[in-house]
Amino acid sequence: MIELDPRASATGARHRAYDEIDSTNAEALRLTQQGERGPLWITAVRQSAGRGRRGRSWASLSGNLHTSLLVTDAGPPEGWPQISFVAALAVHDAVVEVAPDLRPMLELKWPNDLLLAGSKCAGILIEGEGGEGEGGVAIGIGVNCATHPTDAAYPATDLATHGAKVSAATLFAALSVKMPGRLAQWNQGNGFATIRADWLARAAGLGENIRVRLADRELTGRFDSLDDAGALVLVEPDGGMVVIAAGDVVAFESAR
Repeated sequence: MIELDPRASATGARHRAYDEIDSTNAEALRLTQQGERGPLWITAVRQSAGRGRRGRSWASLSGNLHTSLLVTDAGPPEGWPQISFVAALAVHDAVVEVAPDLRPMLELKWPNDLLLAGSKCAGILIEGEGGEGEGGVAIGIGVNCATHPTDAAYPATDLATHGAKVSAATLFAALSVKMPGRLAQWNQGNGFATIRADWLARAAGLGENIRVRLADRELTGRFDSLDDAGALVLVEPDGGMVVIAAGDVVAFESAR
């Protein structure tokens, strides 16, 4: 059974568990419209319409973790995209907690993925409803615990493939403790500088040549850093600098 860690419950977090739902993020946003307040975790054993960034579907395979956290004290909407970095760190923290041997193989891929031995193991989707003080943010998280899709656009893997027999319930309990700490560190955007530093310390491809897919083209260059808002700073071959607010890192120079 998937349950909150008692330490998470003690902070006031609540949890709704479903056997099957269309999307945990969709449910979080529906509840926001109905006046629900966070922090509220939503989990589902199965999703019939799980989704990822840019309208892509998310394969909700048996044995994996499908969850969303509804937060209603997330500060100004312009800062909500930063929560993807907050959530990525919390997922990283939780996986390290339950499977410490995997730590050397874990990296964060801009802007919202957890990589395990170079392949995607977890993804995050941030969606907002309403505005500051009257709306909420759904922090959607999917982690491949037991299995992974074989036809994903970016190579995927799961914890079990790398020897970590971790159930979705065990990982969720750890995540329910790690997430509040990272959100407190972020402090509605006031602490993003420390989140940014922690994220960069775990970043995949930092200082390497990468390829980034935008809505209308692809760019190649050296991953230099993140700017103060979390945008990727890319140095092109001619030395020019490009700041990318939205896109997908699709390839790294070094073999992984």
